[in-house]
Amino acid sequence: MFIFLSKLLPLFAYPLGLACLLLVLALVFHHNARVRWWLTVAAVLILWLSSTTGLSNLLARSLEYRYLPPDEIPATEVAVVLGGGTEPALAPRGTVEINSAGDRVLYAAELYRQGLARLLLLTGGEITWQTGGFSSPAEDMAEILISIGVPQEVLWLETKSLNTYENALYSGELLAESGIQSILLVTSAMHMPRAVALFEAQGLEVIPLPVDYSVTEEVLVEGDTSAALVKVLDIIPNTSNLALTTAALKEYFGMLVYQLRGWL
Repeated sequence: MFIFLSKLLPLFAYPLGLACLLLVLALVFHHNARVRWWLTVAAVLILWLSSTTGLSNLLARSLEYRYLPPDEIPATEVAVVLGGGTEPALAPRGTVEINSAGDRVLYAAELYRQGLARLLLLTGGEITWQTGGFSSPAEDMAEILISIGVPQEVLWLETKSLNTYENALYSGELLAESGIQSILLVTSAMHMPRAVALFEAQGLEVIPLPVDYSVTEEVLVEGDTSAALVKVLDIIPNTSNLALTTAALKEYFGMLVYQLRGWL
């Protein structure tokens, strides 16, 4: 039940859900023109601000730039790869596919090929009401890694976890049984702050290897006439910015809930 509610309730706190909720309230209070006006204005402002480049990049950068790729990566026994970068082979897909966070799977393969990780611990169980009990993210990642040449015997699957806390908890148990203390941790940059805190709470020494950055450094030539156009476009709302704002808020809400539950 907690997993279901943790996925459902935040939808009404994210910009789109919150704006819709405010508009519904505006209809409920249709007899009160002042309340209706303020609710409608609040909904429009939330949607507009959340869909602009300035706010979305600010929120994303505040998470993604806490951990930057290290200059040198020490060789370790295990790289832990968090699920979330794959899509199951549900019809009409003919096979497992990677999504926008699939960099973590490809990067894990590169770590193995470079000899920086002897084993890859793939963590992520299936949420049956989302996938219909088809397959787990850990199994999906394994399928992709095997298809690109990573030997099956170096893949270590953890298929029970349903959220990041359980990723860390169950992975930590497997690692403790093997006496492994230090790990490379691979996940999206925006998700890395929460993931690092949870894995360190399991007593592990974590070397974060973030991938899938949403906000990159852009260099504009001084005097470039396109700079003015960029500034104009920054305040025009678009769905990509709205999605980025929502993703960042999801991480902050996740940290808050985990703090309240004593997991961080």
